[in-house]
Amino acid sequence: MSSKVKATVEEYISQSDRWEPELSKLRKILTSTELTEEVKWGAPCYTCDGKLVVGLAAFKEHVALWFHQGALLEDRDQVLINAQKGRTKALRQWRFTKIEEIKVRQIKSYLKEAIELHRAGRSVPIARNQPVVIPAELKSALAADAEAKSGFESLTPGKQREYADHIATAKRAETKENRLAKILPMIVDGKGLHDKYRKC
Repeated sequence: MSSKVKATVEEYISQSDRWEPELSKLRKILTSTELTEEVKWGAPCYTCDGKLVVGLAAFKEHVALWFHQGALLEDRDQVLINAQKGRTKALRQWRFTKIEEIKVRQIKSYLKEAIELHRAGRSVPIARNQPVVIPAELKSALAADAEAKSGFESLTPGKQREYADHIATAKRAETKENRLAKILPMIVDGKGLHDKYRKC
């Protein structure tokens, strides 16, 4: 799928090279509920009372529903996974690799429970005031660039953590280097990694 940010759900689905039928079927299920369809962060999101409940996304090897407070779901069928164990507390994914795996009644049951949790005001507590662990690669880059170091220190702890995690989660040295090259000018400018999405 193109990395260009999609303006509409139709555009997001139509530009999926491989997963258009699966995305369309999942969208039909989602829009049959009381959830409101929106586009956030360039992908379809479904909200209730303005709060995010579930998202829809296409990846290279699968399509997925991601439940914003998925850790609270009963998950009777054991279909939900934590895509970033050790880092993600609330978010859970439900992955599909073929259209036959998309069972309408089953998915609607999970959506109903997610909506009920939202209505009840349930959410996974956010761990606050945790120390920011800066990976060695970012630490070295900041030490070598006084402007970037100053910019990083002026950021909020949350924004510092976003950058630290962005580098730490890259598996290959080349990926870390590419990410560093991209984020250092942003840090110098005092921008957060996800600032462009925060107004969505």
